[in-house]
Amino acid sequence: MCGLTGFLSVDGSWPRDAGALARRMADTLMHRGPDDDGIWLDEAAGVALAHRRLAILDLSPAGHQPMASAGGRYVIAYNGEIYNHVDLRRELNERGAAPAWRGHSDTETLLAAFETWGIESALKRAVGMFALALWDRQTRTLTFARDRFGEKPFYYGWAGGALLFGSELKALRAFPGFVGRIERRALALYLRHNAVPAPWSIYQDVWKLPPGCLVAFTAGGSIGGPGATHTYWSARDVAEQGSVDPFLGDETEATDELEKLLVQSITGQQLADVPLGALLSGGIDSSTVVALMQAHSSRPVRTFTIGFQESGYDEAAQAKMVAQHLGTEHTEWYVTSEDALALVSTLPDLYDEPFGDSSQIPTHLVCALARRHVTVALTGDGGDELFGGYNRYFWAQTLWRYLHPVPQPLRRALAALATAPSPRTWDRIYATIQPLLPRRLRVMLAGDKIHKAAGLISAHHPEDLYLGLVSHWDDPSRLMPDVQEPPTAVTNPERWLREEEFALRMMYLDTVTYLPDDILTKVDRAAMAVSLETRVPLLDHRVMEFAWRLPPAMRLRGGQGKWLLRQLLHRYVPRELVERPKMGFGVPIDAWLRGPLRGWAEDLLDADRLRRDGDLDPGPIRTRWAEHLSGQRNWAYPLWDILMFTAWRERWR
Repeated sequence: MCGLTGFLSVDGSWPRDAGALARRMADTLMHRGPDDDGIWLDEAAGVALAHRRLAILDLSPAGHQPMASAGGRYVIAYNGEIYNHVDLRRELNERGAAPAWRGHSDTETLLAAFETWGIESALKRAVGMFALALWDRQTRTLTFARDRFGEKPFYYGWAGGALLFGSELKALRAFPGFVGRIERRALALYLRHNAVPAPWSIYQDVWKLPPGCLVAFTAGGSIGGPGATHTYWSARDVAEQGSVDPFLGDETEATDELEKLLVQSITGQQLADVPLGALLSGGIDSSTVVALMQAHSSRPVRTFTIGFQESGYDEAAQAKMVAQHLGTEHTEWYVTSEDALALVSTLPDLYDEPFGDSSQIPTHLVCALARRHVTVALTGDGGDELFGGYNRYFWAQTLWRYLHPVPQPLRRALAALATAPSPRTWDRIYATIQPLLPRRLRVMLAGDKIHKAAGLISAHHPEDLYLGLVSHWDDPSRLMPDVQEPPTAVTNPERWLREEEFALRMMYLDTVTYLPDDILTKVDRAAMAVSLETRVPLLDHRVMEFAWRLPPAMRLRGGQGKWLLRQLLHRYVPRELVERPKMGFGVPIDAWLRGPLRGWAEDLLDADRLRRDGDLDPGPIRTRWAEHLSGQRNWAYPLWDILMFTAWRERWR
């Protein structure tokens, strides 16, 4: 895992100090690659590639980047890992298409694959995570590509006649003439989703390359715009093909097949020339990954967990029991509130773009713990989206089943009835009747959740219900009345999945939005800030292709998600060690905003300050802040979005 950046002077201009400039851009990414750096320039073509290296495979100079292909046609700056690169080398050797190998890096393999099969065909053969910039000397074309799920970031955009690109926005900011005007439509999307969704970025004339896509620009070509992106792999195609070609085996055969695929993925992702371990929360996903790692390892796997003293936020005890059962070499760190709070001021630097998922804090802490011992860590991300782990898949589908036949006027009356008692009143009612309720309803009937559910009752379509569930600010126009919120995969019916089961449609939408824009962004920045490479075995595209062939009951059953994944895990870990209510990986932001973070938040949410900045209407923000401080409502998540944007704006003004 590394950092890459560079520029293409489309208008024919060439900076006088191009080499120093490219190096300066790359140095902003030193945290992504502390081991080596390099630049490659072609003044005649107007192209500069720069790279910062975190050495994982082939630690010798033979892995140095930017790297030219053996035939000389291509030059690449690349971030990521190709897990099947040894297989690709073998195939190239068997075809007689292999060059005289200079080393054993996956970068060299990828270049040989491009020369042999072409860019798109090689990307389709590759199993891995990556973002890359590839210069074709023959066609004078610069191609950008990103992995299938969006594990690795890639930004690109314009500053005058120059096309800029990089792993993070800070590299683009280092280019002279970069303006960085806020894209207010992207800000509206951020308020709703707590992250800026691809292809948008927070800046005008800058974009994120969507997952599974590539885009090409030619020297001397037209200036401006995001270019014509081309999809080489589509999650939607995979999901829809799964219903056409369903898995026909029984439950034991399905568990066997899943185990085979995950062992294949995990084996490939343990390829490294540096120390490797895993992040372990004790939940289903990370426990499955660690169990399979340990089952196929001749020595104890190194595992890492953080714990909190606050009730309801600590998973360390469960993780420790799983680690002890599996026999891993386990390291845990009980962090204090002071440890976590100390990170808050650094978040605008770490995330580089407004990002409002508060679990960014514990994620960074566990990555920092792991980096003290290893350079690579496997994670359990992706299991919720592929195998149905989020609670909303059940109760949203149930809610829609009951709501759909009810006329809209009656729904509005029900919503008014539900919101008549305050959340505090509902909480008192809930405390009284809680012992009489099934476990699932105990979570649903908290006061704030009832008020949120009431706002969903008038949904005209299931996807409207889903949008309400995933929205932080359900109406960004209240804060930005002059902005028209652009369509996304959630709001554009043409991009919805053709699938009868609502729960499966939600899983798909999470896979193409929440997973890349929030989860994978969170993990990438948290890990790369400490130069840790994270790998995600559940996001091997072959695992997803299998998951979408499964009957729904093998993913969602009995009010519980990840049914098949659980059957596999129970082969290695006793049921009682891992079967517990789902717990988010978070921190008590709601209490912190009323306590130790109150002064910091009050300063950033000051009405005069917000009015002076001119991005957001302070009225609704101040109302929610007052309600939160009084304990009348819990507005921690939407307020955290505002705080992270305002803190980011202050840092990168």
